Amino acid sequence: MNQPVPQSAPAQTAGAVPAPLPASEPGSLHELVLNSLDDDQAQEIVSIPLEGKTAIADHMVIASGRSTRQVAAMAQKLAERVKHGGFGHVRIEGLPAADWVLIDCGDVVVHLFRPEVRSFYDLERMWAFGGNTAAA
Repeated sequence: MNQPVPQSAPAQTAGAVPAPLPASEPGSLHELVLNSLDDDQAQEIVSIPLEGKTAIADHMVIASGRSTRQVAAMAQKLAERVKHGGFGHVRIEGLPAADWVLIDCGDVVVHLFRPEVRSFYDLERMWAFGGNTAAA
């Protein structure tokens, strides 16, 4: 479970220049989240560092699933992995519809979308601080 996140073939969002993911400390909550989403075949994983920019979290992770079923499954598996990893319970919003699911893991906030919903809200652009988004 503590494997490094692959740095291959960054997904591109319209107008965004992909950058390598910020380094995560081995065994960190951020690394667990990224690995979980990668294991569940999330698409276009983007991590936005928030440390020092807002008090809500240290990282925001945004990813897409191919369907509402996949989005819901990724959210539930992530919640289980965070709990079993010793990082406590998470809060999940939006699970019944699973178009946009927010998972509040404490220091890491995760947004899981269906692709159409993700492009409509475009959180990456809203939260990008000087182009410091990183794609997986």
